[in-house]
Amino acid sequence: MKIIDELYELYRNKLTGDEEDIDMLAFAFLEEMKREDLLSMINELNNQELYNLMGIYLIESLKGKFASEDYRQPRNPNLHQRNIH
Repeated sequence: MKIIDELYELYRNKLTGDEEDIDMLAFAFLEEMKREDLLSMINELNNQELYNLMGIYLIESLKGKFASEDYRQPRNPNLHQRNIH
């Protein structure tokens, strides 16, 4: 994606590249963008870039959903545990 290369070139000597810096840069960039700008960028993606974008979105969204779930509850409360002798 062209914007990734441009942001990297612009900030590679200004930031440490740790996760906090990258988060800050990404959120600052998105804050300045309009919906139309983002959609235009998405339309310019090739197939692989679009799949990568959606893959990251799906992975991170699912991680958030699973992390917020209470894992102490059984997954299927209708199934009773049986002791097989």
